[in-house]
Amino acid sequence: MDLEEKFDRVLSRHDELRALLTEGGQDAQAISRMSKELSDLGPVVEAIMALRQGRREMDEAQAMREDPELRDLAEAEYYALKDRLPALEREVQLMLLPKDEADEKNAILEVRAGTGGEEAALFAAELFRMYERHAALRGWRFEVMEVNETGIGGFKEAVAGIVGRGVFARLKFESGVHRVQRVPVTEGGGRIHTSAATVAVLPEAEEVDVQIEEKDIRIDVFRSSGPGGQSVNTTDSAVRITHLPTGIVVSQQDEKSQHKNKAKAMKILRSRIYDRERELRDAERAASRKSQVGSGDRSERIRTYNFPQGRVTDHRINLTLYKIDKVMTGEALDEIIDALIAEDQAARLAEIE
Repeated sequence: MDLEEKFDRVLSRHDELRALLTEGGQDAQAISRMSKELSDLGPVVEAIMALRQGRREMDEAQAMREDPELRDLAEAEYYALKDRLPALEREVQLMLLPKDEADEKNAILEVRAGTGGEEAALFAAELFRMYERHAALRGWRFEVMEVNETGIGGFKEAVAGIVGRGVFARLKFESGVHRVQRVPVTEGGGRIHTSAATVAVLPEAEEVDVQIEEKDIRIDVFRSSGPGGQSVNTTDSAVRITHLPTGIVVSQQDEKSQHKNKAKAMKILRSRIYDRERELRDAERAASRKSQVGSGDRSERIRTYNFPQGRVTDHRINLTLYKIDKVMTGEALDEIIDALIAEDQAARLAEIE
């Protein structure tokens, strides 16, 4: 199907939805679904109409160039349109790309220390704070759900919920292995060490997205403890939930209330199951893609933070920024994310051309 046929189908569907909603007779759920689809198609229809109008005006200006009296004016208009229309056409093409159903969802962020011992845990804590500051800069709500600390301020594991508009769409390319190269504070000889932390960004699943049967989970309660085994609570408020069909295990002990810990654990469990289902569903499609931004594999090394050289390199798109301080404060993270999104869009556009 060529681009014009796609345009015609969008315009036809838009007209069909308007007619159906005008006629009435549908139930409330159908009306809500059609109203949302119509609303989503509105900007696409406007862009298609603007593109076609621009093409007509360009044809008219081309014809007017044959008239000696109108040539100068027509040529100015012709070249202005010639410069503007490719960008408008690309905008429409981007609008027509298949949407990731999870893009508008909130996200669950999980950061874990990888190879490198205490230095890896310290780096994991810095990454977690980087995302927390980035969320604040974008006006997102960052809710710490679980932190497993080490003795000197590192994080073995940290989990947070991030709430805001288009959170998952912005952060989904952050999943993977983040590597750090620097002289650890614990290193007396001044040698540069390489350590790593793993980041996972999951779309936060609602109950409607994932149905979890009571018979499919085992819930264990136990007494929560802090770093080094010190007692935090004298009641069995910590919760461990095992999803028997998948083997996914989630533990929560940050809250003093067993009920609150269970609710948090269920939210994380639901998101991990939803993410697993997405990975299985998308595996075949991803394998057939000509190119893509990373494989989504959590074991893939995606980025290196080199502190002695002050640079951050994203290996998937060969982008290097010499502003590591601003990346770590969350300020320059958008530059990397914008480049990743642009690369992903270009790859998907190439597939349909």
